[in-house]
Amino acid sequence: MLSGELIMLKTSHRGKVREFIVNVSEDGFHTDFGIIDLSLLLEKEAGDTVVSHMGQEFTIQRPRMPDFFNHAKRSGAPMMPKDIGPIIAYTGLNTNDTVLDAGTGSGVLAMYLGSIAKRVLSYEVREDFAQLARQNILSAGLGNVEIRCGNIVDEIVTLEERFDVVTLDTQDSKDVIPHVRRVLNPGGFLVTYSPFFEQTKDIRQAIDAAEFYDVRTMEFSEREISFSDRGTRPATARVGHTGFITIARK
Repeated sequence: MLSGELIMLKTSHRGKVREFIVNVSEDGFHTDFGIIDLSLLLEKEAGDTVVSHMGQEFTIQRPRMPDFFNHAKRSGAPMMPKDIGPIIAYTGLNTNDTVLDAGTGSGVLAMYLGSIAKRVLSYEVREDFAQLARQNILSAGLGNVEIRCGNIVDEIVTLEERFDVVTLDTQDSKDVIPHVRRVLNPGGFLVTYSPFFEQTKDIRQAIDAAEFYDVRTMEFSEREISFSDRGTRPATARVGHTGFITIARK
């Protein structure tokens, strides 16, 4: 491993898995299971193990985006993976794309998009949320994601850059949509996330007025299956409604 590299340490205690995301350094990392000398990681590779001063063994892994989702600091309810996946799939997001994102929150969507796209520019109206998102993105090691504090309603009219995908997770989406075509490349996608029917209807009307095509509004459900000695059935604890995804193309 390299100095400064972000890695995940995984261990098991009483049948439960515990995970810690750390930077490779010369420091000691304090856990419930003892202190880990992080300098030992310089001579290790993913899949190797390291032992704390109390004898607890940890497996070294390279963290993936679901790990950052689980461990990122939150400023509120983030967009869920069940909604992020369809956004990536239906827009065909790829490594050549640039993305304009608004409503950063804790930066979860921006991080997922940044793990694929060439560049992500994300706007957050609250400075405290923007700063938290910057910390999460720094922790994820994503140098291609930029967070700006500003109201996208005002900022989009001054942008000169062009984008392949625009994602909006803000109460003001309907006011932003009339300006999206100007900054969206031909064939590019507009994506909005809205939790309520009323907001979603306003978004659809704004999209229709802006003359996008191939417009679809969808809700994505997730149901985990529970396995036990009694039988197999859908789990009683589940993620219910989160929001509506509307996707349109220029």
